[in-house]
Amino acid sequence: MTKKKHQFACPIRGTLNVFAGRWKSEILWHLKDGCMRFNQLQRSIGNVSQKMLTQQLRELERDGLVKRTQYPEIPPRVEYEYTDLANSLAPIFETLVEWSDKNYGAVSKARQKYDNLNNYQKDHQIIK
Repeated sequence: MTKKKHQFACPIRGTLNVFAGRWKSEILWHLKDGCMRFNQLQRSIGNVSQKMLTQQLRELERDGLVKRTQYPEIPPRVEYEYTDLANSLAPIFETLVEWSDKNYGAVSKARQKYDNLNNYQKDHQIIK
């Protein structure tokens, strides 16, 4: 079996870069159920600034995952929606949701254990 040459040292890095930006996965998660206007999307996500949401949407549009439609109306109306390419990520997102449901408790416990140990070490200046 011949190995496929990848642009990155890790073959999944390029794919992760497409949808793993700070807000990209949340944008895609909300758009999976249908098209949304900018303000609807911003309210659905919550804590994202207008500038950051615009930047992340442009990157997703550039990568072919989001389609932006601007209507010649006053006031202007812009809608964002999933593309077929974004829809092809659905099985990956489903797998990530399943993994999270199954394993996030263990991740939380590991973080708590780590944080407790490191806070203790900082408080008592333990040097290894």
